[in-house]
Amino acid sequence: MARPTAIVAGGSRGIGRAIALELAPTHDVIATYRNRRDAAESLQAESGVEIFECDVSSRESRAGLLAFAQRKFTRLDLLVNNAGMAPKERCDVLDAGEESFDELIATNLKGPHFLTREAARWMVGTRAASQSYAGRIIFITSISAYAVSVNRAEYCISKAGLSMSATVWAQRLASEGIHVFEIRPGVIRTDMIAAVAKNYDQRIAAGLIPERRMGEPVDVARAVRAIAGGLLDYSAGQVINVDGGFHLRSL
Repeated sequence: MARPTAIVAGGSRGIGRAIALELAPTHDVIATYRNRRDAAESLQAESGVEIFECDVSSRESRAGLLAFAQRKFTRLDLLVNNAGMAPKERCDVLDAGEESFDELIATNLKGPHFLTREAARWMVGTRAASQSYAGRIIFITSISAYAVSVNRAEYCISKAGLSMSATVWAQRLASEGIHVFEIRPGVIRTDMIAAVAKNYDQRIAAGLIPERRMGEPVDVARAVRAIAGGLLDYSAGQVINVDGGFHLRSL
């Protein structure tokens, strides 16, 4: 029997790399990268996954990814929308310009939304041919979908929009037998936060996160594993908080 298949968009580093490594033993995986081919090749050497250069903000690049996947796979079982970026510079919302806003919306929101549309069309066609097929789509968002940072407003807005995109697709695809989920990571130790990691460590020690530790990429990858294994298939549109309890509120 053929192994299940997966695309991990933004799979070469950090959370995406951990997800690709988690899936590689059970799935045929394509992991995308944008700039860091060296990181992607290192992942490929370690795990055997396929790698593909893709800028999700580009319609042509997304189409190239789907065409590549359709040459490699007879069907797509899992799409993980992890591709994204932080602002190049943290600026007060009073000073932040439109260029950064446009870049983050295109990469963090528009790209994953329309990549999902193309993958979903493929999945719907597969489902029509085989009622036993169950496609799965995961959006990796962020606690920044609801927790405000006034020095990176464009990032928060892009992630809030991505959270709604996940909800829209969950509603649209549930009746098609395709299961859509949102995983909402908290403060995760990756190179995206390296410059402010010390500050986060201090705030976590002071009680920012109930579990009193920063998350690791593997924490997110394990949530992906549960979804990929079909353990949550009756939980359409579920938001899974992988944040050490940050989302909890107490008096």
